Amino acid sequence: MFEKLEKFLDELRECPVPGNDCIICRKGEVIYRHTAGFADMAKTKPLTGKERYQIFSCSKLITCCAALQLWEQGKFQLDDELCRYLPEYAQMKVRTPEGIADARNKITIRHLFTMTAGFNYNLNAPSILRVYDATKGSCPTREVIRALAQEPLSFEPGTKWQYSLCHGVLAAVVEVISGVEFNEYVTKNIFDVLGMNQTTFLLPASEWHTLIPLCREIPAGEQLVELNGIGNYGIAPYRLGPCYASGGAGCVSTVEDYNKLLQALCSGEKILKRSTIDMMRTDELTEEQQKDTWSGPYYSYGLGVRCPRRGYTERTEFGWGGAAGAYFCIDPGRELTVLYVQHVCHSSAAPKRTRIIEFVNEALS
Repeated sequence: MFEKLEKFLDELRECPVPGNDCIICRKGEVIYRHTAGFADMAKTKPLTGKERYQIFSCSKLITCCAALQLWEQGKFQLDDELCRYLPEYAQMKVRTPEGIADARNKITIRHLFTMTAGFNYNLNAPSILRVYDATKGSCPTREVIRALAQEPLSFEPGTKWQYSLCHGVLAAVVEVISGVEFNEYVTKNIFDVLGMNQTTFLLPASEWHTLIPLCREIPAGEQLVELNGIGNYGIAPYRLGPCYASGGAGCVSTVEDYNKLLQALCSGEKILKRSTIDMMRTDELTEEQQKDTWSGPYYSYGLGVRCPRRGYTERTEFGWGGAAGAYFCIDPGRELTVLYVQHVCHSSAAPKRTRIIEFVNEALS
């Protein structure tokens, strides 16, 4: 049934990608699993399917689920101003063609979910580097996000879409509203509930050796180099320090663990109500904001996920991907989930991985 998909997955490993793993479930049952290649560049350690990956931006799904749990409890409204929970964001500055000016619009929680707040992805901003120095490199989540408020926004909140630290800020909102640190909250309310015991946002240094080694193509598509340890793409910049739980990129997980999250969101009710999941996967962007996204003609952006664009009813799945190659799709209507992982950062295979759902649809048609 999945012969074409299997051939395609094998072709992705020629990009080059040492190994990749793909799992497809329907109605809660695994209907396909493809684990092939190696965990290391030297090709001495075959993948077992139990590897622990840095899933980078697939972390965002978890952060948005955590925040939406609090929304379901009535702890905040989507259009609440951010400064109600993080007071340092009461009066922001914004970059304009004429220079730095006072922002006219207030950042709302909805802006954080939808990547329309005006932030960028600069973790080397002066204010953040000062936190690094002041905390001797520990970088507690709340302190990092408090410092970020000192940086000018790229545009007026709510006017454009820009991939950014929005979900890192959202993690701090979860901390403030819940009263516990972000990793503690998601561990208790998501990971423990679903049995995701190999998943965390704060991996201790003593467990770094459990991560599958990251690689990067130098130059693109030609040669792989391995990235190890803190101080390079292997751990930083998204990690910053041992106390920074990056809501946008800091999670580590396994295929089987992360698949449990996908199943929960496909079936509904385990960690979020089905109506909340439906809201999450509804197009939130205006036509003007849509122009800035990477999602193509059929997709837009909902509450933290790529979703079908308003009016395109032939597309029904929602999902996202990560910088090292992780990619997921969830289609609740068809009770279908797809998860793909690899361990090459910004790989030439990454743009191709979105075709996986096409092969799945063809196989199941």
